[in-house]
Amino acid sequence: MIDLNPDIVCSIIARAREFHAKEEVVIPEEPDSPSDDWALQVLADHSDDLTYRELKAAIDELEPDQQITLVALMWVGRGDFDVEEWETALQEASDGWTDYTAEYLLARPLVADYLEEGLIQHGYSCNE
Repeated sequence: MIDLNPDIVCSIIARAREFHAKEEVVIPEEPDSPSDDWALQVLADHSDDLTYRELKAAIDELEPDQQITLVALMWVGRGDFDVEEWETALQEASDGWTDYTAEYLLARPLVADYLEEGLIQHGYSCNE
């Protein structure tokens, strides 16, 4: 069971879809080196975008444990973990948590789809 209101996740999903639907949003594939700060560099180009700023603020305003849940939910939806491995996903997300959770999530063009799939695997839906 997720420790984050599904309505909050659905709101983030809707905003992420709106942000990523814009034509000028181009996010490259992840680099070979995980130490690259590519996500911050790419998303800095969108700092004047109101949709981006509102979405980033919504994620930044979440408590760290809620941000961790959001990342784990994305990982489950992306297929990195099965729903049965939820506790492991949460632990790994917790171990890797930083103040840049919003940037990490928004740098993934399919984050809305992944979050939605993660919700579905936990028995929730944004369509209700």
